[in-house]
Parts: sequence; C-alpha cells; structure tokens
Amino acid sequence: MSEQPVLLPYTDPAFVADPFPLYRRLREEGPVRRAVIAGGVEAWLVTRYEDGLAALSDSRLSSDVRDASDPRLMQQLPSTERGSMVSNMLRSDPPDHTRLRRLVSKAFTARRVAEMRPRIQEITDRLLDGLAPTGRAELVADFALPLPVTVISELLGVPLDDRHEFQRWTDDMLLRRAEMPDPAVVDAAWQRMRAYLTGLIADKRARPGDDLLSALIAARDEEQRLNEDELIAMAFLLLVAGYITTVNLIGSGVAALLAHPDQLALLRDDPELLPGAIEEFLRYDGPVSPGIARFAREDVEIAGVAIPRGATVLIASAIADRDPARFADPDRLDLTRRDNAHLAFGHGIHYCLGAPLARLEGQIAIGTVLRRLPDLVLAVPPEELGWRPGGLRGPTRLPVTFTATDGHRAGFGREKDVPRSAPGEVAPFGTG
Repeated sequence: MSEQPVLLPYTDPAFVADPFPLYRRLREEGPVRRAVIAGGVEAWLVTRYEDGLAALSDSRLSSDVRDASDPRLMQQLPSTERGSMVSNMLRSDPPDHTRLRRLVSKAFTARRVAEMRPRIQEITDRLLDGLAPTGRAELVADFALPLPVTVISELLGVPLDDRHEFQRWTDDMLLRRAEMPDPAVVDAAWQRMRAYLTGLIADKRARPGDDLLSALIAARDEEQRLNEDELIAMAFLLLVAGYITTVNLIGSGVAALLAHPDQLALLRDDPELLPGAIEEFLRYDGPVSPGIARFAREDVEIAGVAIPRGATVLIASAIADRDPARFADPDRLDLTRRDNAHLAFGHGIHYCLGAPLARLEGQIAIGTVLRRLPDLVLAVPPEELGWRPGGLRGPTRLPVTFTATDGHRAGFGREKDVPRSAPGEVAPFGTG
C-alpha cells in the first residue's frame, strides 16, 4: 500500500470524545489501513469485521510483543516487565498460552463467577444507598469505579486497606501512560505493584483463603503449576482487566442510554432486554479502542494487502463492530439487536477469560441504577463529559441528576469497605 499512514490523534479532545467519524472513514477507505498509533508506532489497521474475526484466529499473528520489529513497543512497557512476556496470558502464544489458560481456568471457573452474583448485588445496592437520597452523583467516581474495584479485590483476596494503593498504581501504569507521562512513573508504579503482589502471594501461600489468588496458587495440571512470575503476571492481569474495562463498560453504557432517551425508556419498560443491552453497549462503544494488537511472525496477507514480518497489526474491534457489512444500521444504538457477535472481548484462543464477570457486573450495575435512580439525566451538556485517551475508552466523569429517594433499605447502609474517590481525588479518572 502506497498511501501515507494516518495519524490516530489520541490526545486530540475531539477525537477522544468521538473517534467514530474517523473510524468510519478509515473503514470506508479500505479493509487494511496504515496508521500511526500511540508512541509513534506504525501499524496495519484491520478495519472490517470478517477480516478482524479471521485475524484474531490467525496463528501467524503473534500476541508476543517480542515478535514486533519496532523496538518502541517493547520500550513502552515497564522495564521490569520486559524480560517475562510469556508470563502474561495476553502476551503469550501456544504452547505457553495453552498451559497458562488451562491452569487459570481451573481456578477462575464459571461457578466461581456465578456465586458472586449476590455479593455484587449487595455492593451495588450499598453504593446506591448513599447516592439515592442526594438527587445527584458523579457516576464514574461514585459508582462505576468503586464497584469493580471492590468486586475484583474481594475475588482475588486483596485486603481492604490496600485497594486504593493498587488502584493508584494501575492508574499510573495504564491510564496515565495513555497521556504519555514520564516512563519513570510507569516503571515506579509497576515495581511497587510487583513488590506488593509478591508479598500478597507469599501471604496466600502461608494462609490460603477462599479467594481466586489462593486457588491460582493451588491450581495444577498434572504436575504443572503456575510459577512465581506467572502468578504475579496473572494477578496483575486480573486486577487490571478486572476493573478498568468494567468501569468503562458501566460508564459508557449509562452514557449511551442518557444520549438515547428512547432506548433508556425501552430498557426501563422491559428489563428482560438487559442482557442484550450489555452486548449492544459493548458493540456500540466498547471498553477497548481502537482494538487488539498482534505482531506478524512472517509475511502475511490480509484482505489482499501484503504485511511484512514483524509488523504491528491492530485488529480494530471498535471499527469492525460498526461494519455495515456485518451489522445493520451499525451507528445506531439498538437494544433489541439480535445478531450481535461483537469483537469487544476478542475471539479465538485469547477470548477474554473475564468476559462472564464483566457481563454480570454490567447487568447488575446498569439494571440497578435504572431501577433505583428515577428520572436519570445528565447534569452537564454531553460535550462536557471527559473521555479517556489511549486504548482504554470510557467516560472520565458522568455527572447526573435524578429524583431523590430514601436510600436506606432494611439492613443496608453506606458500606465502609467500598472504596470511593475522595473529593479532589478524581484526577486519574477525571479531566485533570
């Protein structure tokens, strides 16, 4: 392809707020488009659904960044993480990935997720108990953020007093990295997180609990177990993936409803639409944008376009999930959409292991908000909502008003063990 690569303007406020006009143009220009992504890296952008679906299952495309020819990709990672890529399931390929996923699947089971439903509902209700009487809230800081943080902390067995710390480290590693901070900030946060997880794993080995981290330590496949680096990488992956993407799902889902009053009314009138609504939120404005990186192990051809060995291939799920060749009227939010096999959670062997938990949290969170906060509307014009730059997409603030109600149900009050952002502490997730 001879055209100049297009720059994805990650720091342009207009693009961050609404990337979809540019995404649509790129898809219309061709199935594979050269683009400059974060850090000045050149990538091949796969923009159409069928090509993206095939690419996610193509073994010639690696998840291991060491297969990339551009050294800047490795340099974007914390220096302490660069030597242990295969420890992380997201960055490994078979046979390492097969072994890791099999071991993790023995601990992170569908039954474990299903058993969390009552506790997720309890945390959700207790958060809303404190909001319902006020008539106004900032739904990201007050609700969409603390809910997943509390859920994943309890799932992994992270002590209450440590939750704000790992949240801050994660913000420095991922959210602030999207804004191109000093790499030393990212390195320092990763080192603190690694030291913390090393200590936590040692505690769980000595005193196992009924939590996922203890189960990961105990998991075995024949004579194989997760080694120390793999346990640290897996705990980090679950902590990060287990809360940031779910924060984005809840925030973007509520924002989409408030921007489409007809769909909001439809969902209020028919709560049975909620499972399908979650899938539509994921398709319409998913938590990862523009998509999922892979690296060519060899020269490959995608949609007739030759891509050289070592090239970065960005499978743009956020663009592909609005492909009119796959989805009817794709730019319209339609909670009654039936055929909704989006790519927001990936596809193939790397399909998101935490998807069932994210779906469960999204259903409980959004369904309960609609039930308990009557007359919910934005408190600011839509253009004043902040959106995260970089590859993790979601609103940074979501001020709303609603009809105040008595927030104290029998046996429930403000739960002291649910972390909230303190006044002035919204910067990692706010416009600051």
